[in-house]
Amino acid sequence: MTSPSESDLPGPDASEAGAAGCGVPPIEPLPIGPEGRKPVFDPVTGLLPVVVQDVSSGRVLMLAWMNEEALETTQATGHVTFYSRSREELWEKGQTSGNTLCVEELRLDCDGDALLVKAHPLGPTCHTGADTCWDEDNHTIKHFLPMLERIISLRAAEGDTNASYTSRLLHAGPKKIAQKVGEEGVEVALEAATGNDERLLEESADLVYHLLVLLKSRGFSFKDVENVLAGRHG
Repeated sequence: MTSPSESDLPGPDASEAGAAGCGVPPIEPLPIGPEGRKPVFDPVTGLLPVVVQDVSSGRVLMLAWMNEEALETTQATGHVTFYSRSREELWEKGQTSGNTLCVEELRLDCDGDALLVKAHPLGPTCHTGADTCWDEDNHTIKHFLPMLERIISLRAAEGDTNASYTSRLLHAGPKKIAQKVGEEGVEVALEAATGNDERLLEESADLVYHLLVLLKSRGFSFKDVENVLAGRHG
């Protein structure tokens, strides 16, 4: 069995992540946790300090400010939007650079006067080009799978079958994706048997990617697989 052609490989999807956006807007405004807690804006400035954290790595990315309109816009769009104190206007993070912050969760602190935004960063967060505003590296291998799953989810939301291999796979449905998983599994076994280490790793990467797409098509994520493994060894 031959290996996938270049047009079939998932790599191009990953490279487009920074320009992908956050998919379709939420149907209803994103909730703020804990339930029942209300934001307390500064009575003089009308602002609320906001800490942004990468939901996958746990890394703190930046500190900025929101007024009531910026918070409502963030809830409505799923894109982190701040208030610029210097320009005195709203600004959506990544609107110019493409390095958007896609909201996963909004949480107020115990007093309600500070907001934690857990987000998926689509590119470097700092305006200097650094991953964080503290010049910390946020590209650790152990967090790549959650990022890849996020890209797959974005492709599912966009549904652009002309531009994205992932979208085409998802449009074809679970049976077609399952066939690809089977093919990639055979490729992995063949490369392992022949002793070609480089091809073994490449085919293993293709297998994992197609497995993640298959799980997505059935409404699951790799976390569900991890839960099964943890249950077996608990």
